[in-house]
Amino acid sequence: MSDQQNASIEATPEQVLYAKFLDKGQLLGLMILIITFAIYALGVIKPYIPRDVISSLWSTNYTDYLHNANIKAGWAWLGMLKYSDFLNFIGIAILAGVSIICYIAIIPTLIRSKDTIFVILAVLEVIVLTVAASGILGSGGH
Repeated sequence: MSDQQNASIEATPEQVLYAKFLDKGQLLGLMILIITFAIYALGVIKPYIPRDVISSLWSTNYTDYLHNANIKAGWAWLGMLKYSDFLNFIGIAILAGVSIICYIAIIPTLIRSKDTIFVILAVLEVIVLTVAASGILGSGGH
């Protein structure tokens, strides 16, 4: 195999950095999911919806579920973290947002390598993902 073919197989510094952040982020999110599920399952903290009621709400659609459970859509779960059944949203939010952190992490490396197009693309990716997750446009954040 020629040197040119070998070079295309190796990961770039940006790819390695992205992968490191992705690995750490997914491990953190998974660990938090396991811990918060244990808190819920063991009854360490009281849930918002009692376990004997939750199964009756599962058969309803999203809108009816929120209405019947008196839950606001979007980021309102942040105000409900005192309940064990909402704690797991922390891990879910980390898993959903880790790619934003990965893109932020590689931007300085892209700037140092003077890779302007990829800097612009990474910044745009951060903006698009953040706006989508925020719910500002009424289509995300829940």
